[in-house]
Amino acid sequence: MSDIDQSHDDIRDAVRKLCGAFPGSYWQALDRERAYPTAFVQALSEAGFLSVLIPEAYGGSGLGIGAACAILEEVHRSGCNGGACHAQMYTMGTLLRHGSAAQKQRYLPEIARGVLRLQAFGVTEPDAGTDTTRITTFARRVGDRYIVNGRKLWISRAEHSDLLLLLARTAPREAEGARPSDGMSVFLIDMRQAVGNGLTIRPVRTMLNHATTELSFDDLEVPADALIGEEGQGFRYILSGMNAERILIASECIGDGRFFIERASAYAKERRVFGRAIGENQAVQFPIARAHVQISAAAAMVAKAAALYDAGASCGTEANMAKLLASEASWFAADMCVQTHGGFGFAEEYDIERKFRETRLYQVAPISTNLILSHVATHVLGLPKSF
Repeated sequence: MSDIDQSHDDIRDAVRKLCGAFPGSYWQALDRERAYPTAFVQALSEAGFLSVLIPEAYGGSGLGIGAACAILEEVHRSGCNGGACHAQMYTMGTLLRHGSAAQKQRYLPEIARGVLRLQAFGVTEPDAGTDTTRITTFARRVGDRYIVNGRKLWISRAEHSDLLLLLARTAPREAEGARPSDGMSVFLIDMRQAVGNGLTIRPVRTMLNHATTELSFDDLEVPADALIGEEGQGFRYILSGMNAERILIASECIGDGRFFIERASAYAKERRVFGRAIGENQAVQFPIARAHVQISAAAAMVAKAAALYDAGASCGTEANMAKLLASEASWFAADMCVQTHGGFGFAEEYDIERKFRETRLYQVAPISTNLILSHVATHVLGLPKSF
């Protein structure tokens, strides 16, 4: 077992118990209607699981990211999905680390209590993709307000969030002497006031039930005190939260992988063809065993990245590698599980096809496998940047 596996047993037990109240039939019904899992998110909030990283001074548990990893891993291992609410764990880090005392006191206690949802993170744009330095959404300062114009795409949970953490330019990318990452700022937008007053949300239907949307900003007025930290330093602020995002999503992938391995193992023992269990065949055994090996190795990398993060050490490379290894291991496990189940793997009632679709996302988002490989090649191995 990894260090994460061996720790937080009480938290893991509590999460498993909570998830037991939300069986496959609950998720299947939501998936058919593309509905938001309100009851599940509310239950996690009331149990304090979504506020685990918020300091006790603001009503949270004040625990480390290792505890958050344990929560999300067990959520996914239980057959549930944390995609509806996991952003609340890592998005609030920007507010916690870089917000003013007034902003933290105003928002964090209510987020910790579940009164406010900070689920939406507005970074990606249609014409910028993963090159964040090329975003064009612009916030222009006019007196005591900012006027925001632009578009964001692939923004999950915007329709179900009270607050939006928005990255926008406050200076042109081409400003003389500036680096491409300069001139971006972070704003905490109150969605309850913004929608219909300059902010439009358009749902984007995808293969996943992640409430994905496109956001359009048309002269949205934002009070100046919505700015987090210093103007122009936003790119640096969101980077500090991206390591947490990668580690936490990697832990979800570990949970998915264990879900698939456990389901495949159980089915291989029970399913009988030609008078014997299919699990007696090495052609069935070996892929399940390989999936277990790969998930175990990836879990060790997640544990290492989490330990570095909690120690305040540099962990960008480890967080990226953990996300790559875990997403690839969970995808192998997903494919193996479908193959083990045969035709039944495509049946809704088995939950395999839903989880199969869900786990595929993490080789693309929040950062693609190729970009992680590029990071390792250029920043770790010293290879020249490719174009």
